[in-house]
Amino acid sequence: MGQLINGVWKDKNIISEIEADGSYVKRPSIFRQTITADGSSGFKAERDRYVLYSSVACPWAQRTLLFRTLKKLEEIIELFDTVQNPERTGGWWFDGEDHQVPGTSVSVNFLHEIYALADPDYSGRVSVPTLWDKEKQTIVSNESSEIIRMFNSEFFEFTETTADFYPAALRSRIDEMNDLVLKGVNDAVNGCGRSKSQLAYEVSFEFLFATFDNLEELLAGQRFLCGDQQTEADWRLFPTLVRFDAIHYLGYLCNKRRLEDYPNLSAYTRDLYQTPGVAATVDIELMKKLVYGPGGPVTSNGIIPKGPEVDFSRPHGRDIM
Repeated sequence: MGQLINGVWKDKNIISEIEADGSYVKRPSIFRQTITADGSSGFKAERDRYVLYSSVACPWAQRTLLFRTLKKLEEIIELFDTVQNPERTGGWWFDGEDHQVPGTSVSVNFLHEIYALADPDYSGRVSVPTLWDKEKQTIVSNESSEIIRMFNSEFFEFTETTADFYPAALRSRIDEMNDLVLKGVNDAVNGCGRSKSQLAYEVSFEFLFATFDNLEELLAGQRFLCGDQQTEADWRLFPTLVRFDAIHYLGYLCNKRRLEDYPNLSAYTRDLYQTPGVAATVDIELMKKLVYGPGGPVTSNGIIPKGPEVDFSRPHGRDIM
């Protein structure tokens, strides 16, 4: 994937995400500033001030696309899609086009050039999502969990929806579920696919399917993770679930059971998918291309599997719960 080291792009990962025991550990995001409705953070929520760099191919980035849609911020937060360079050099790019960085006169081809513009000495991953501030000409955040929280809570003045996916009455429960989803699903899947030792792989594997079993039981009695309404926790889980059978089951060696083998989890995934606007954030073929394509994390030959056929639009039956 490559990294920036002191502001210079390197096509190899100099800062490793593999621990001494072979386990995979995602390094924390570096840009962690916050937008607030009143501007007390130094970044005030405003119309047409912020730009989201994202990609439907990346599960972490998909979270932000979901919240931009669910919160009806399409006219408030500008969006630019990035893709992986097919040569796998330079990281995320703008599909060969010159891109003028909003708020500046600078044109770039790669996302890493925007990172270097924000911090000429930056060292670390260059990732999507990335939230850019036109006014201050800097990156606000590249941490998906914090970006979606900002989109949910700080832009009510500018959106017609009153939907709140982090309501005060459920916050402690949502926080607990977020922790379970992150460690037991999101990180466990990556641990299966990216670990470099048998033991580390098996630890992640067992953790993942134990979590799936627990979620399957939970969803037998309630429609969503925290009860009868969608919350942030559901949308942090969805990107991994919607990819699972097409990508993780085979490519990441998560082959104990398919999502389709879990009646409640699979129906729950279809329920979320059928929420208005969500299907537009799902492109299974592009997701597979990122993982299986040339230079991807799981294969060396670049052959992209044709299957499986999964119909997320078929009835889910969970609306009667």
